[in-house]
Amino acid sequence: MAQSQGWVRRYAKAFCKGFFVAVPVAVTFLDRVACVARVEGASMQPSLNPGGSQSSDVVLLNHWKVRNFEVQRGDIVSLV
Repeated sequence: MAQSQGWVRRYAKAFCKGFFVAVPVAVTFLDRVACVARVEGASMQPSLNPGGSQSSDVVLLNHWKVRNFEVQRGDIVSLV
């Protein structure tokens, strides 16, 4: 019984360490580098979501390009 409690305690400790390291790294990455978004509806047709309102496309929003003013003609820009 004591061995099973020690295993659970080690597992919980390792999980907490990993959690408290992974969450800030993930939040920083999604805020500063890139994030994933879904395009739904007819607003971007026919380039994105050509099948109509029943389907959706997944896009990668690159924050570095906008931050460095490297936007070119033909790029799709997302505004919040």
